[in-house]
Amino acid sequence: MILITDSIIAQTTLQIHLKELPPYHPAGSDIFVAGSFNGWNPSDVNYKFQRKENGELFLDLKLNNGTHEFKLTRGSWDKVECKKDGGDIQNRMIRVDGNSEISVSVEEWKDRFPGKPKKSTAGKNVKIIDTAFLIPQLNRVRRVWVYLPESYATGKRKYPVLYMHDGQNVFDEATAFAGEWGVDETLDTLGPETKECIVVAIDHGAAKRLNEYNPYNTTRFGNGEGDLYLDFLVKTLKPYIDKKYRTEKKKEHTSIAGSSMGGLISLYAVLKYPKVFGSAGVFSPAFWIGNGIFNDIRLKGKKVKSHIYFYGGKQENETMIPDMLKAFDEMRKVSKSKMEMVIRDDGKHNEATWRKEFPLFYKWITKKF
Repeated sequence: MILITDSIIAQTTLQIHLKELPPYHPAGSDIFVAGSFNGWNPSDVNYKFQRKENGELFLDLKLNNGTHEFKLTRGSWDKVECKKDGGDIQNRMIRVDGNSEISVSVEEWKDRFPGKPKKSTAGKNVKIIDTAFLIPQLNRVRRVWVYLPESYATGKRKYPVLYMHDGQNVFDEATAFAGEWGVDETLDTLGPETKECIVVAIDHGAAKRLNEYNPYNTTRFGNGEGDLYLDFLVKTLKPYIDKKYRTEKKKEHTSIAGSSMGGLISLYAVLKYPKVFGSAGVFSPAFWIGNGIFNDIRLKGKKVKSHIYFYGGKQENETMIPDMLKAFDEMRKVSKSKMEMVIRDDGKHNEATWRKEFPLFYKWITKKF
């Protein structure tokens, strides 16, 4: 039995001192921290280093007690810190349990080592629907991908549809920042006992990602645009997909999934549109950024009767598992949804972990197709 208790999370100050920069560091360029505490935004002005009168660069972070991961950037992921030879570095990790200070040094910046373009790993069943698909609700455009099962071209039957966020990371190593989920490889190799489906993946909005995947306004990150983003999926993209492809249109054949902020918006999707989405994959959900989700569960959860797969790893930040268990428990109180809770001791907050978990999630939701 798992006992869930409410607790007050203490916030403390971590001061980061920038001890050393590379010999060829561009003078005067801004330096940022991107980490698990700000949605890995590489150009968040609230996490920009400041300069003291003596020229020393520093940054004060207000963090919850626990373990956090981060990297330094010069405003974008192509300008992230790296090794002296240009090799990638692991995320920096820090455990906070009181006010503290650390010093860090940057060996080199990634843009000093322009490498060969990464080779595309997207399979032959993956296509790009449009590189600039209009999102009228947000007045923006976005690349949208589609995976069609191998049997699609030779038959006439209809298929369930899975909608996924962070499309850059779903199918192709060439467009993924830190590895892809390998969704097409997984679906291409599943046995005949597992039902096939169409997968539609929507790219995230880069600097707008934290807003588009958050239905709640925050002081730190600005206005949430999650309602408008979901309106786009339901009122614009889904009708387009249903018209263009042979799809099973009903709720029980329509799924949604994502990780981190994508996990947050996926759970919110079944709350906002309980008659549209019959299942959701809630991977490592960023409930610490959108904690209004708990109130929405209490207010809207009664109308939800879906299949919901919760996944979290013990190697993620300290609030991940307690927040996810709270959401699971709150849903269980008000909803008749069929739910699965998976917690991995070695689970981390990265694509490699989610890639490993995806086949298990997919097999679980396809039992109802």
